[in-house]
Amino acid sequence: MSEQTTTAATEPEPVPAATPEPTAQASGTAGETAAGTVADAGEGIVEAPAPAPAAVPAPPKDRRKLFAALRWTAAVAVFAAVGTGVAYGITVPERTDIPGLSTEGDGRWTFPALSQPALPAGAPLPQGPDNKDGTHYAPLGGLLLPAPVGAKADDAVKADKDGAVSVDTFLEEYTPDTREKLKRSLEWDGLRQIAGRGWTTPDGTRTHVYLLRFHSSGFVDAFKGCDSNMQLNGVSALDLDDVWSKAKGTQMNSTTLDFPGAANFDGTELSVYQELKPLLGDEQTKIGCLRTGDVLGMVIQTRKGEVAPVPFHQSVILQSQLLS
Repeated sequence: MSEQTTTAATEPEPVPAATPEPTAQASGTAGETAAGTVADAGEGIVEAPAPAPAAVPAPPKDRRKLFAALRWTAAVAVFAAVGTGVAYGITVPERTDIPGLSTEGDGRWTFPALSQPALPAGAPLPQGPDNKDGTHYAPLGGLLLPAPVGAKADDAVKADKDGAVSVDTFLEEYTPDTREKLKRSLEWDGLRQIAGRGWTTPDGTRTHVYLLRFHSSGFVDAFKGCDSNMQLNGVSALDLDDVWSKAKGTQMNSTTLDFPGAANFDGTELSVYQELKPLLGDEQTKIGCLRTGDVLGMVIQTRKGEVAPVPFHQSVILQSQLLS
């Protein structure tokens, strides 16, 4: 109750004392909320509805797919299906939080903390229930995988400050005799934009990452520039990545698609290829193709001798997570 104040000039009329509102009492076991509060509605005491509990983030749409992807991530890192992890667990080399793995280095790169760009106001998520075609509304350059710590920019990927790459620059990845046909395909099949980034790590591995945004997911499936028949510069025949396929094959919870060597994690279709020996020159190339909604992603790694499987698979998986 508040005290009533007076002045020397007048004596105020008595004011009826306000009825104190009862205080909600916690009861029961820990974690239960109070039953409600009491308010004066003029015609007696009315019990107000209980306050809504604090909002809790909704769980993933299908936890089994998420857990399968995380288990499979760890499996790729050690060439076998062991353990489970979290999304940021494969951005750094420390492995003490992944059960069953030692702390010895496995060749993983250290990436900056990953974050997705902000969506325009009112835009749905790519995998949201109100976005059946999986359209990405975020800036395409913001969805590119960043370079790992210690890497230097590769100027072969001629991108502007926002990451945009011209069609002709992108097609420099392919043999000259295939570029014109691919260019017509991109023009006719609804290409909207290309973003890219390239880097070279101290071990000499060159990585080029491209994201191609189309008008719809149907155009992504129509583009034939990222499959086992693609003809990249200086690359011999391609086949499925055997380490990737072996790790995937040990995970019974991964979703099998209609073509071999693929996997589907949280709406992203992944297929991974390696250059067969004998190589055209002294370098090997590996390519990851990622299809999610209206975006096709390509991760291309080249290294003298052989491309190390772990950082390559790590890059493919992290890029898929940024798109999902």
